[in-house]
Amino acid sequence: YVVLAVNYRSGVGYGLDFREADDYGADGASEVRDVIGSALYLRGRADVDPDRIGLWGGSYGGYLTAQGLVHAPELFAAGVDVHGVHDWNVGIGNFRPDYEPENHPDLAQRAFESSPLSLVDRWEDPVLLIHGDDDRNVRFAETVTLARELTLRGVPHDLLVFPDEVHGFLLHRNWLAAFGAAEAHFDRWLRDRRPAMD
Repeated sequence: YVVLAVNYRSGVGYGLDFREADDYGADGASEVRDVIGSALYLRGRADVDPDRIGLWGGSYGGYLTAQGLVHAPELFAAGVDVHGVHDWNVGIGNFRPDYEPENHPDLAQRAFESSPLSLVDRWEDPVLLIHGDDDRNVRFAETVTLARELTLRGVPHDLLVFPDEVHGFLLHRNWLAAFGAAEAHFDRWLRDRRPAMD
């Protein structure tokens, strides 16, 4: 595999303006453009099969994995979403305690439109969803809802649930299981996939 690690806008290491980029997260999901740009960069490399690009991430990276799969299904062949946000309105209170969607329907609408679930009808590519059912940062219900929506649409997906596990998996064996499942998922949908016929 060729691996590209992306420090997308609203990431860390470049100061507050970069960290709080315009229209990021629940305010517009601008950072998905960096994910798409990364795929376009990879497609231009001679050592990358443009039909076998996957993406994966945990937490915010899980959110961006789901965003990449709904915003650019033509660029990605598979994804692994580890405890990602799928609907900002479900758990945004964890990040913004003063958020009251019932008092600001315009903000709630923008938050939903900035969520992968708002475009789930565009989802085509197989995804592995991994989540601990005692996650207090990103509610497990978000992954359950996404899995249900993918099932209704016939999108290939697998769900790996760790009972009594929190957001940043506490048990080493669960990390090993998650990484092993991710590797198997990518082997199946990227490495072992037959090339497209022209």
